[in-house]
Amino acid sequence: MHTKTMEGLTGASMNMKLLNTPFRVYKEAERRGDTAVMERAMGYAGEFADKAEDYQKIAEKGMKEDAREAREKAKTEQENAIQKRREEREELEKRIAESRNGDTVSVSGKAALDEKTDPNQTGTDNGISAEETAEAIKIEPVIYTKTGETAQTEAGTNLSVSV
Repeated sequence: MHTKTMEGLTGASMNMKLLNTPFRVYKEAERRGDTAVMERAMGYAGEFADKAEDYQKIAEKGMKEDAREAREKAKTEQENAIQKRREEREELEKRIAESRNGDTVSVSGKAALDEKTDPNQTGTDNGISAEETAEAIKIEPVIYTKTGETAQTEAGTNLSVSV
């Protein structure tokens, strides 16, 4: 929050609270019929009301500045995001161009960590053929006991879990 906004809000609030005293004095003087005190009390009330109005204007200016700063910040963040996306796109286009040339081999992700494979091997993964990989996927699930040993399940048994 901008300092002008805080100053305006607190000043307006305090002056509105201070208005209660001259109003109370005015009402008491009205009951007594003392017009001089009534006029003086209304003069003080008018001063406090004017000060509250001034502080309200300060708060409005502060809020406008806050909004302007927020718009500028959002605009710079958006420009930064656009620039970042452009750089990423250029990098991606560069990688695509390199891969089309075929001169370089681009390895990313988990494969970059496991560079034990020969890039000339096709259809294999770390020396494992595609058939062995398919067989490994078809292995039935194993259930372990509390002691850590594998429990044998019957082929026809259907397990169901209800929660």
